[in-house]
Amino acid sequence: MEFEAFKMDGLGNDFVIIDQRINNLNLSNDQILKICDRDFIGCDQLIYIKKSQKADADVAFFNSDGSRSDACGNGTRCVAYLLSIEKNKKEIEILVSSKILKSKVLNNKDVETIIGTPNLEWNKIPLSKDLDTKNLSLGMIDIDGNKMNGGIAVNVGNPHVIYFCEDIEKINLKKYGPLIENHEVFPEKCNVTIAQKISEQHYKIKVWERGAGLTKACGTAACATAVAANLNQLQNSNSKIEFSTGILNIQIDNELNIKMRGPVSEIEKINIKI
Repeated sequence: MEFEAFKMDGLGNDFVIIDQRINNLNLSNDQILKICDRDFIGCDQLIYIKKSQKADADVAFFNSDGSRSDACGNGTRCVAYLLSIEKNKKEIEILVSSKILKSKVLNNKDVETIIGTPNLEWNKIPLSKDLDTKNLSLGMIDIDGNKMNGGIAVNVGNPHVIYFCEDIEKINLKKYGPLIENHEVFPEKCNVTIAQKISEQHYKIKVWERGAGLTKACGTAACATAVAANLNQLQNSNSKIEFSTGILNIQIDNELNIKMRGPVSEIEKINIKI
């Protein structure tokens, strides 16, 4: 089987995008795993673009381990940019898990996407039992032997847990990420973020992404971090969330809608033979 696809990324969070409107491919789990494998093509997520009667397109996300993902912020922004070129318009609506997300293409390939409102209720994250979502009491130990307790649980289309620490370089996220992702308290697993406060509106983060592992950037993790950092006053908050590859700007308006803005890459056409 040979077909054309697209390769894009948002701050290094990379995707293989397959347009099912043109060629209705239904890849097997093994084929998805192969495409996502860094020794073949490689990506954090594989994305299908599908026809929609309600929006400009419908999308489906698959993590690099083959599992489905309910949301992907950077992936949505990349698809929005691709569709804006195709349709020659700046505002794009994409159906994501039965929810329409609106995106706007700005200057210099910046794309702003409205993610929606966050959930902080234990059964909507979801957790397996009623716990304090502002302090899950799931700990990590840094390289100096200091224990870091806590964990703030947030759902922004998918489940996240965020830890605030003094220095993200002192936490072995490759070790703790999979332990917390697969903890029994998360029946649908979770994304794990460690965040370091630079200023009131600026945080550096690292992310262990559910189903994908360590990623260079994660849009929904940036949104979840902004929520966790502004729990006391979510309305009209603005945050800069910094990855090693760049910054996403997260604004939460007076109706608690989360807006994520950041750059996307050029669109690269690729041929896949599998």
